[in-house]
Amino acid sequence: MKRLLLALFCLLSFSVYANEPTATTAEATDKEEFSPGEMILHHIGDSHEWHWFSTDNSHFTTYLPVIAFRPGQGLSVFSSRNLAEGKVYDGFKLEHEHLVSEDGSKVYDFSITKNVASLMLSAILLVAVFTAVARGYAKRGSGAPRGIQSFFEPIIVFIRDEVAKKSIGPKYERYMPYLLTVFFFIWFNNLMGLLPGSANLTGNISVTLTLALLTLLITLFSSNKNYWHHIFATPGVPKALLPIMIPVEVIGIIVKPFSLMVRLFANITAGHIVTLSFISLIFIFRNLGVAPVSLAFGLFINTLELMVAILQAYIFTLLTAMYIGGAVEEHHDADFQMGGGDGAEPAHAHGH
Repeated sequence: MKRLLLALFCLLSFSVYANEPTATTAEATDKEEFSPGEMILHHIGDSHEWHWFSTDNSHFTTYLPVIAFRPGQGLSVFSSRNLAEGKVYDGFKLEHEHLVSEDGSKVYDFSITKNVASLMLSAILLVAVFTAVARGYAKRGSGAPRGIQSFFEPIIVFIRDEVAKKSIGPKYERYMPYLLTVFFFIWFNNLMGLLPGSANLTGNISVTLTLALLTLLITLFSSNKNYWHHIFATPGVPKALLPIMIPVEVIGIIVKPFSLMVRLFANITAGHIVTLSFISLIFIFRNLGVAPVSLAFGLFINTLELMVAILQAYIFTLLTAMYIGGAVEEHHDADFQMGGGDGAEPAHAHGH
């Protein structure tokens, strides 16, 4: 227990000074051969330490707690500083940011990595922001919103009226908490990912996979008889073709959340890669004349990423609402069944 508390203390500690950090931009530029691919992968990937920035003679890094379990050897908790620069500690070492045991035994890694720490920070930020908004409503009641309320209220109303109501219909209220959580979680983390030294949380395939699986589970558990009837007895399709159509419809159930996962991951990661690629041109050509052009294009892409941040959050939320809407849609008449394809708007939405 004491070791676990010590690990959590390490997470909340201030940045510590490191003489020789691993694979930073400043270090790479000092080498004869600059590897842009290595630098880019280091910045967009996860790690067991959080490198903030570098100066000419020093680097500032927060070493995060390593929490690992080995069958037969128990739980190990220590600072990732012990594994920096290829070191071996307590039989552990890092290979391309993967924690492995020196003797080859199985390792279950529960470490607080850079992305996990960023996830915790974003969760704290979301709770703090919307607690403040809720308190404002509790004080002012139905009065005109002020301060932070006036900023978030139009966004919440937009998600409710233009996304949830139009895509899900009368049953939209029960799904509003999830839709709002997904939207603001993605948006906040997209914006945080644009800050210098920040983590690329929404560019992590594991995070987008989890969000997509949550959407899939909510869709399936909310589905009604009409939804499953459309899959296993597609209206208007001859019975002889059902052995072909049923696998196609079932695959479609899986493809929808898979597309959500890949779309968010690819768009966020691509933006970071393009920005870092423009910056890398300065070090590749080793010419200050390239710097203004590279920085101008990099700044343009970074500005564009501000719009992409909210756009990707909106698209993920909209498609999630549409998939849920297709699952809860009630059968009215044959004409309504024509809107059941992948990405199609639920039939009841046409009346709004």
